[in-house]
Amino acid sequence: MNTDTSQSGANRLHADAITLGYDKRVISRELSVEIPDGSFTMIVGPNACGKSTLLRALSRLLPPSAGQVVLDGRAISSYRAKEVARVLGLLPQSSLAPDGITVADLVARGRHPHQSMIRQWSPADEQAVRAAMEATGVTSLSGRLVDELSGGQRQRVWVAMVLAQETPLLLLDEPTTFLDIAHQIELMELLADLNDEGRTLVTVLHDLNQAARYGTHLIAMRDGAVVAQGAPAEIVTAELVEEVFGLACVVRPDPVTGTPSVTPIGRVRDRRGAR
Repeated sequence: MNTDTSQSGANRLHADAITLGYDKRVISRELSVEIPDGSFTMIVGPNACGKSTLLRALSRLLPPSAGQVVLDGRAISSYRAKEVARVLGLLPQSSLAPDGITVADLVARGRHPHQSMIRQWSPADEQAVRAAMEATGVTSLSGRLVDELSGGQRQRVWVAMVLAQETPLLLLDEPTTFLDIAHQIELMELLADLNDEGRTLVTVLHDLNQAARYGTHLIAMRDGAVVAQGAPAEIVTAELVEEVFGLACVVRPDPVTGTPSVTPIGRVRDRRGAR
């Protein structure tokens, strides 16, 4: 299956025939993807299929050995790091906070790309930090040390730091990690609201149902290659899930949103009366 509903080169962020890997191990060859402007793009696929590697390349953290990632018509490698950071915010899969740093100070680091020798901390920075903490529900933790928090609390603080950066493009690698189901939905709703306000988001997500519910554009990967790209309603089928994940399933409309909902077939067990 090789569905691609994009038009190459038309969007702010895209990858043209990039080859990615670590040391001598190649993960993806001649990979081309489009991030539609104003989309909530979800990258899905099985473990170790190259999802996070692609996100690292799109964020400029991993230079391709061939091809290029293009941001606003130029190779992303041609920008200075601070220039990219004013346009593109990144939440990596795992982040380490400096020892002894408070929540408020960590979130404030999201304003670093906007600082210079001339422009120091301003009321606009203060407002951005306050709004980011309120949006992620961490205001009450502002004076706490980050290393004292639970995994879920820390994850929300990192999201707040990225939001404080106030970039039009946001890249998030598994942002729901460590969050319970209620906080997962809360975060996905927040990200959907940011998308509704005009930001372009790219998210690596393991939960295919959440990806189909909240995403406007889906990139399905397997073995370092893109199997399908397009709107979830157009590409999420039982055949695609079987091809990408090797999972037999039934795909039906979500009873709440009408978006595709995947139910694994598995083995049928009679649980009545089980204790």
